[in-house]
Amino acid sequence: MNRYPRDMTGYGPTPPDPQWPGGAKIAVQIVVNYEEGGENNILHGDAASEAFLSEIVGAAPWPGQRHWNMESIYEYGARAGFWRLHRMLRDIPVTVYGVATALARGPEQVAAMKQAGWEIASHGLKWIDYKDTPQEQERADLAAAIKLHTEVTGERPRGLYTGRTSMNSVPLAAEEGGFAYVADTYDDDLPYWLEIGDRDQLIVPYTLDANDMRFATPQGFNSGDQFEAYLRDSFDVLYAEGVAGAPKMMSIGLHCRLVGRPGRAAALKRAIDYMARHEGVWFATRLQIAEHWARVHPHTRRERPSQMDRAAFVAAFGGIFEHSPWIAEGAFDLELGPTHDCAVGVHSVLARVFRAATEDQRLGVLRAHPDLAGKLAAAKRLTPESTAEQAGAGLDALTDEERAAFTDLNTRYTDRFGFPFIIAVKDNTKASILAAFQRRIENDRDTEFAEACRQVERIAELRLIEKLPR
Repeated sequence: MNRYPRDMTGYGPTPPDPQWPGGAKIAVQIVVNYEEGGENNILHGDAASEAFLSEIVGAAPWPGQRHWNMESIYEYGARAGFWRLHRMLRDIPVTVYGVATALARGPEQVAAMKQAGWEIASHGLKWIDYKDTPQEQERADLAAAIKLHTEVTGERPRGLYTGRTSMNSVPLAAEEGGFAYVADTYDDDLPYWLEIGDRDQLIVPYTLDANDMRFATPQGFNSGDQFEAYLRDSFDVLYAEGVAGAPKMMSIGLHCRLVGRPGRAAALKRAIDYMARHEGVWFATRLQIAEHWARVHPHTRRERPSQMDRAAFVAAFGGIFEHSPWIAEGAFDLELGPTHDCAVGVHSVLARVFRAATEDQRLGVLRAHPDLAGKLAAAKRLTPESTAEQAGAGLDALTDEERAAFTDLNTRYTDRFGFPFIIAVKDNTKASILAAFQRRIENDRDTEFAEACRQVERIAELRLIEKLPR
């Protein structure tokens, strides 16, 4: 089996209505990352000083040494930046991504978070880039983070954002089983479910664009005005989509040592005030969003084409192209994945096999189709799919005159082209089918062969739409 695990489709062109509380047009979710005291530092048992997300853009770690300037920049976030954000946001639902060791070193800040009613989610044990970490060590760190977080805050975290993840991070969080949501993705504007083993894990995606971290990266925000403009533009687009009937979620990522600086905090306040002036804005914690989603859109497992074995796949889709199971057999061997677990996805791989076939093979598929309102229909020997399709267009209830016309056209068409007339009857009426019949019988063979192949693909598409979600 050649399987590609990434989901490049998601909700596709028709995302679900989140049904935000009160009919809100947008859910605005603000994250305050509390990391100060959890960053890399030899005092914390790390090999070198921190080099990430500070005013020193492009900083390099100092192996075996403390970095006074870097430490003091982080201390600003705890000593001043946090309190500025707390004063600004204490009346708004906020989620804190709390590094467990940073929370342990910030008792006053934790008390203030709790007093404001903020959700305190886990941001891991301390700042570790897990890409090269053995799975068992990462599992142990997650357990230690939960334990310390619970000791410091009085409650276990219900949400998790690791940040610098490995390919094991999200599966390990799902395996742990206690998280209402995981935030370690950046791939959607709505929550969604992941099936990981026997666990259905809700994902509430985060953001790296509407995020003040870009004040500390090359080609990021150079001034508060740029940050404000980006937040407002993001809000305006998502709000307009909500007004048009497709509400979304907007995530905003903040760091105490970055946007907590006075020259940036002013821009943040202007942006939030702008959002608050709109009707139908739901400011929510990530946990509130997760609990709402789980209640309104609970997950239901279903059989997925990309997870079927060969026999099941061919049994399910071998009849989509009339009497041609070899097409499903060929499709099974292609690179399938979550993006193919829908009607459009399965149609794509089936059509690829059909299009790559020889002309004789495709001719065999055309000849496998029955005449419209022909002898097989009269003898009730059509496939269930063809029977339903022809009946839907009224071809099972023809007058004697109509039946004679179809019989004559079928005979002339087959004699001329060597295959039966094929049309997606679900797209047509009895009258339009007859009109197409009379028009297409005048085509040359190459033109008609190509048109018949297009109609075969369309028939397959319509059958799959009935069988699978789009």
